[in-house]
Amino acid sequence: MSVLTALRAPTSALLITRLAAEHGVSEATCLRGTGVAPAELRRPGALVTGAQEIAIITNVLRAVPDTTGFGLAAGLRYHATAHGIWGYALIASRSVRDAIDVGLRFLDLSYSFSRITAVESAGELALVIEPEVTDPVLARFVAERDIGIIATLYSDITAAGARLHAIRLPYSGQDFANAHPTTELISDTTQYGADDYAAVFDVRTVDAPLPQSDPYTADLTTQQCRELAIARRARIGTAGQVREVVLTPPRGLLTESEVATALHISTRTLRRQLAAEGHSYRSLVDEVRCTLACELLSATTLPTATIADRLGYSESASFTRAFARWTGQSPLRWRKAQHETSI
Repeated sequence: MSVLTALRAPTSALLITRLAAEHGVSEATCLRGTGVAPAELRRPGALVTGAQEIAIITNVLRAVPDTTGFGLAAGLRYHATAHGIWGYALIASRSVRDAIDVGLRFLDLSYSFSRITAVESAGELALVIEPEVTDPVLARFVAERDIGIIATLYSDITAAGARLHAIRLPYSGQDFANAHPTTELISDTTQYGADDYAAVFDVRTVDAPLPQSDPYTADLTTQQCRELAIARRARIGTAGQVREVVLTPPRGLLTESEVATALHISTRTLRRQLAAEGHSYRSLVDEVRCTLACELLSATTLPTATIADRLGYSESASFTRAFARWTGQSPLRWRKAQHETSI
């Protein structure tokens, strides 16, 4: 499932807006252009898409003057209870190793925007983090946040304020000077200039029994994680599957028949199922294009012609007309307005 189309609780987005407020950024600025209403952040049972949370994070990163270590600071707010049943499944696990296994098995129930892999070697067990977003500032934030979240969860489930054995960051300590107090809070060692982002455990500690482990609760919460994952995938429906397939190609967009083939159904069935959900293929393509266009215009300095090409338009004029239809503004005017409101 794509991290952009996947559904998630709005708790993470709410935590980000609260952190932003401490830096003088209003909730309205955080939510601008995301399609998320303030009430949705606090409504029980509400869900947002990964793309909407990414849009919120992008707004915050544009508005905060210095984002050095901002991701780590954000991650410290994500205690186990903020993750719902996924967090409780970690708490009830027999050991840290078991918690890692459950956490990675149901990673799509977390707030991560990364691919996370457990790698054991030389007396260490490292959770290697590969951001699945392309913008470098955004990628740095989501990777740092994952490290902060892992450190916070480790402290929570051990119930002893334990720190990570080490963290790895792919930039110099000089560039990260302002965040040193945070790194010292969450790990014994910070390895700068690494080849990857990683949260590292001493392998001698990962098999020790956890103080709050309970076999019955572990089995129950794991089953609930499995059921929740299935329910969320089903909730995105055919429209969600189409969004996911359309977002997959690195360049351009698939045709309706190509999407139907990817979903192993006929074009006629695709149209019927989308109509039953109140959508059409064209409306979904416009939605995806609009979302990607806004992201590229706000998070990059790419020329309009390049963005048009990436979205599958043969001419930039066609993209400009389409963007004006979606937003009521030209791409250049929309980008300028975003810049002005973020200053």
